[in-house]
Amino acid sequence: MQAFEYKVMPAPAKGTKAKGVKTPEARFANSIEILLNEMAAEGWEFQRAELLPSEERSGLTGSTTNWRNVLVFRRVLAAEQPETAQAPARAATVEFRHSEPPLTATAGDPEAPGGATPVPGAGAARMQADDGVEELSPVSGVTAALKNRAAQKGDGED
Repeated sequence: MQAFEYKVMPAPAKGTKAKGVKTPEARFANSIEILLNEMAAEGWEFQRAELLPSEERSGLTGSTTNWRNVLVFRRVLAAEQPETAQAPARAATVEFRHSEPPLTATAGDPEAPGGATPVPGAGAARMQADDGVEELSPVSGVTAALKNRAAQKGDGED
């Protein structure tokens, strides 16, 4: 099981001037490029950009919802990395820790001793070679792992 840590950063709000970059769109793209390259140099892999609601105070008693653009990065955790060894690079960053299960299904009865043997699910090899880009095409079928999970949920785990 591979463990990841996540960093969420606010997306740049305005472009960065550079030689040969003239239009506002090109300057904005330049600022995003600079940030992505800085994070990649520190070992962070870009995952996605999100637009999320933020409930904020407005006046004395009111509140309003502002929408914020954030960039999500992840990297693999080292086996013995201490929690306090890494200080956030910027004050506005948030880090999450998450463990992902291996991309395999089990054959046989998982409740029986020795009955669970790892079997690669359909598309598991393609999923392991993830390039960090969200797949938008529909899934062609239900994998064995999802079928097993649905069967477990159906046994009264709700």
